[in-house]
Amino acid sequence: MPVFRLSEAFLFPSPEFAEDDGLLAVGGDLSPERLIMAYSMGIFPWYSEGDPILWWSPAPRLVLFPGEFHLSKRLQRTLRAGAFTVTADTAFAEVVAGCATASGREKNGTWITAEMQDAYLELHRYGFAHSIECWQEGKLVGGLYGVCLDRMFFGESMFTRVSNASKVALAHLIQLARHKEIGLIDCQMTTAHLLRFGARELSREAFQEQLELHIDDCLPQKKWCLPGRPTEDPGKHH
Repeated sequence: MPVFRLSEAFLFPSPEFAEDDGLLAVGGDLSPERLIMAYSMGIFPWYSEGDPILWWSPAPRLVLFPGEFHLSKRLQRTLRAGAFTVTADTAFAEVVAGCATASGREKNGTWITAEMQDAYLELHRYGFAHSIECWQEGKLVGGLYGVCLDRMFFGESMFTRVSNASKVALAHLIQLARHKEIGLIDCQMTTAHLLRFGARELSREAFQEQLELHIDDCLPQKKWCLPGRPTEDPGKHH
């Protein structure tokens, strides 16, 4: 089946028409309106520098239910040690840039191109994209970002410059998800790393049911703040 070519209209084919590898469509743009529509249908962009925009909807889909998150004893000890200061939505652009330049991605090419970074920063300004940041001595050492539509968070990427920083960011995302009654975290592709945290695969049909269950109006959200933590840049204190 030929890949669907997008027009200027904000329309996507049904994800059920995706190829076996998940590729669904090509073209279009990364405007906030198109991105929000794509995510609400379980579709996301993923392409390399110099290539046309490619849109994907893989099946099975790796997801993480916040209530099923596995917090290892080692990670529990790391969290109790308080080695990191953790914030939300204080350094979104820096987190995205950190993910784009994470180990190996600069050398091998990153899908988080300058165009993609600008697009998600715009989504962040609109209240649809959010980040969790990990700091040590005022320096950003890890974090993650993604798109949140109502009660569903679509994880995009994470990075770490210090051991355990991204794991701590993920643990705080889970805590915040429970606090905000986010019912599901989309992990997109299956990795052994995420399976160890309790993520599991859903069929296309089951994943689409979750989209319908957790996404209602796609309303923008206020700046995220971790429960009991101030929303400020810890670097200002050093």
